[in-house]
Amino acid sequence: MKLGMIGLGRMGANMAQRLMKDGHQVVGFDPQAAARNDLQNKGAQSADSLTALVAALPSPRTLWLMVPAGAATDASLDALLPLLQASDTIIDGGNSFYKDSMRRAARFAERDIAYIDSGTSGGIWGLEEGYSLMIGGDEAAVERMRPIFESLAPAKDRGWARVGPAGAGHFAKMVHNGIEYGMMQAYAEGFSILRHKTEFAIDLQQVAEIWRYGSVVRSWLLDLTADALKKNPDMSGIAPYVADSGEGRWTVDEAIELNVPAPVITQSLIERLRSRDKDSFSDKLLSAMRNEFGGHPIKKE
Repeated sequence: MKLGMIGLGRMGANMAQRLMKDGHQVVGFDPQAAARNDLQNKGAQSADSLTALVAALPSPRTLWLMVPAGAATDASLDALLPLLQASDTIIDGGNSFYKDSMRRAARFAERDIAYIDSGTSGGIWGLEEGYSLMIGGDEAAVERMRPIFESLAPAKDRGWARVGPAGAGHFAKMVHNGIEYGMMQAYAEGFSILRHKTEFAIDLQQVAEIWRYGSVVRSWLLDLTADALKKNPDMSGIAPYVADSGEGRWTVDEAIELNVPAPVITQSLIERLRSRDKDSFSDKLLSAMRNEFGGHPIKKE
């Protein structure tokens, strides 16, 4: 197939390369000329505008978006809508909020343009290992895009599937990332406990390597943890600040709306927020309370 890739950051550029390796033709667009040129040097065609991108594709056109969720995605779609025709297909492979995907799919359906939401996991390793794809949208439209999904996935028959109608793909990816928050937090806490048992002088990277084989907690995430500990055993030079990209918050919001208890995911999100408070008023107030009711000493700054 020949398709357009909009957004040539680490994910988009790698996905374009994986598609080309499997015989597809890619026309890439990114606001940054350097990103366009880099992909062009790897064998892709590039376009310096969305208009040029659409013009370079055969009808019916297929376009894959890998741009930041929210305003950037809406801006791209607003620019594309007047350029597209009935029977064209847009695939949003970013981390969009699933309700936004449902709204966008309905909007494009009015013009008979298929809108597919593809929750995409794989990070910087996807080029080599393949991507996990959770896909939402019209069943016939998804089937037409099968060659693309089969090329991006780890194998043609695994690692990807249509999970439901419009919005379902990004909903599944949202929950996936919420689970990821909890798993990461558990690993981080466990290794912290090991590190603080100083009389044993446990080699954290050694333990991680042991757990990678045969253990019930083995996972690709643990593989990456072991690699991180090998590179930097003391985590030196890394600030204790953990960002979040939104999916964990959305997962917690959805759990509350559905009356589903999700304490692990919720607490892992709270811990990320807590990591950013370098001058915690709440902790200072807690110390003051203990002093007031029990005369407990206050540690001065």
